[in-house]
Amino acid sequence: MISPDRIAALLDRFGFVEARLAEAAGPEIAALSREYAELKPVAEQAAAWRALHAEIAAAEAMRADPEMRPLAEEELAALRARAPEVERALALALVPRDAADPRPAILEVRAGTGGEEAALFAADLLRMYQRHAEAKGWRFELLEESPTELGGVREAVAAVRGEGVFARLKFESGVHRVQRVPATEAGGRIHTSAATVAVLPEAQEIDVEIRPEDVRIDTMRASGAGGQHVNTTDSAVRLTHLPTGIVVTASEKSQHQNRARAMEVLRARLFDLARREADGARAADRKGQVGSGDRSERIRTYNFPQGRVTDHRVNLTLYRLDQVLQGDLDEIVDALAEADQAARLAALDG
Repeated sequence: MISPDRIAALLDRFGFVEARLAEAAGPEIAALSREYAELKPVAEQAAAWRALHAEIAAAEAMRADPEMRPLAEEELAALRARAPEVERALALALVPRDAADPRPAILEVRAGTGGEEAALFAADLLRMYQRHAEAKGWRFELLEESPTELGGVREAVAAVRGEGVFARLKFESGVHRVQRVPATEAGGRIHTSAATVAVLPEAQEIDVEIRPEDVRIDTMRASGAGGQHVNTTDSAVRLTHLPTGIVVTASEKSQHQNRARAMEVLRARLFDLARREADGARAADRKGQVGSGDRSERIRTYNFPQGRVTDHRVNLTLYRLDQVLQGDLDEIVDALAEADQAARLAALDG
C-alpha cells in the first residue's frame, strides 16, 4: 500500500518546484528544470491516485444515506475495479530511476572472437548505432576508430548526444553474436563470430576528479588502415590512468583535439567504474559489463540465413534483420526497458 503521507510530500515538492521555476534565474533554472521533468510524470500519477481515493471516500460516505446506497454501491464497485491499475501506474512511476539515464553516452564497439569477420560485424554494429542515432535526432560523433584493410573495425569509440541517450542505449552493453556466411568463405559455410559493445554515461568534470599526476600522456604517430600515415607529426595521444590501468587512445590529426577526446573517454570510463563499484550487484571489473568477447557469452544473436534477431535477455525474436541493422532498434529497446522496469518494481515490492 502506498503511503498517503508519501504522496502528499511528493505533490508538495512538485508544487514548490513548479512555483519556484517561475521565479528562478541563472544556474538555478537548469537544476529546477531537471527536477521538474523528473517529478512531473510521478506527480501526475500521484494526483490521479489521490483523486481516486477521494472519490472512493465520498462514495463510502454516500452509503450512509439509504436512498443513495444503491448508487453508492455501484459507484464503489467501479472505483475499486480501477484501483489496481492506478496503484500499479503510481508504483511504476515511483520506481527509482538510474540517475545517469538523461545523460549522453560514450559508445564503444570492439571486434571479439572471429577474426576479420568479427571486425566486419563490429563495423555493421557501429553503422547500426549511427543510423539509430540519426533516426532519433541524436548527434553521433566518432571519437576513435581502428579500421581493418577489408573495411572492418577492430575497435571504435563514439559520443552520442541527445535527450535520454543513455537510458535507451545502456541495454546494448554486452556481447553481440552474428551467424552468417562470410564474404571470404568459399565453401558457403556459416560462421559464428562476436563483437562487444559497452555503453557508458558521459561524465562531467564535476563527476570525476582526474589528478594530472595520475595520468601518463604519450604521443605517437597517427596511423590509419594498413599502417598508412595520416600525417607526419606525432599527433596521436595515449592516456594511461595509473591508479586503474585504464588506457585510452585518440588518433585524429589534431593533437590538442585528441587530448580532449581521450580525456572525455577516460572520464566516462572512470565514472562508469565508480558507479559499478558503488553498486554491489554489478562487478567492479569492467569485463562484467561486456564479457570476454567469447562466442558463448551473448545478449543478442543476429542470424543472417534466417533473417532474424534474437535478444536472449527477454526471449524476443524479430524476423526483420535488415531493418534492425538499418537502426530500427525501438521494439527491442522498448522490451528491454519494460523488463528492466518490471525488475525494479519487483525489487521495490520485495
